[in-house]
Amino acid sequence: MPSEQDSRYDSTRQAWEDIWDGASVEVELEAVQYPRSLETMRRYLSFLNKDDLILEAGSGLSAVVITLRRLGYRLLGMDYAENALRISREYDPALPLFAGDVHALPCADNSLGAYLSFGVLEHFEQGMAPALAEAYRVLKPGGVLVLTIPYPNVVNRFVAWRRRRAGVSVLNDDEFFESTYTRERLTGEVSKAGFTLVTVEPTSHSYTLWALGGPFRASGYYRTSQLADTLGSILRWVAPWPFNFSTLVIARKNQ
Repeated sequence: MPSEQDSRYDSTRQAWEDIWDGASVEVELEAVQYPRSLETMRRYLSFLNKDDLILEAGSGLSAVVITLRRLGYRLLGMDYAENALRISREYDPALPLFAGDVHALPCADNSLGAYLSFGVLEHFEQGMAPALAEAYRVLKPGGVLVLTIPYPNVVNRFVAWRRRRAGVSVLNDDEFFESTYTRERLTGEVSKAGFTLVTVEPTSHSYTLWALGGPFRASGYYRTSQLADTLGSILRWVAPWPFNFSTLVIARKNQ
């Protein structure tokens, strides 16, 4: 009999299928150009080598794959939501995409120069250790892990408090699993997988404000207002962790 964890794994994947059915590559590409997205990209691009083969594991509608390939990087995209791959190929049939699971990558040992994962590993109820082990396996010695994971910031904690008061599960519902990781827990998981940490940084403070609604939202797809972007830049310096939306980890596989 399938376990409850297996059932939620399948329902989370179906939720992503439903999400991508209602999205478009063009809109996702526009979101990659938002100030918060560009700032995060600038912080990891210098660690990538254009001569290396790079995998984005959990590439969705391939906006990062498309963007980085346009910049001259050798990006491959992989996702377990096969409709996301189909929609991406309709946009560009030449994209190097394949279906796969981050827990069993169809890649040879020591074959990749970098492994990118943006907001993916928080969706697995068993934790991120199995996926990190696979990332370590396929990276070549000295290869780079680039990982972003949601952080339990002050807004997130306020929402969790309200959900607890309402008697609703804080981290997941019956269909879709999602969690957050503190800095200590996240760095512990990455180090335990064998990686050497290079940098750990808070990111996307303006998007934390977006969750508050009102003047922090602009029209469009998860677009933050100028006020949110300005305040987010200030919070990055004066309160980097309390208002951190997503932690960026860059690490290397040992030589």
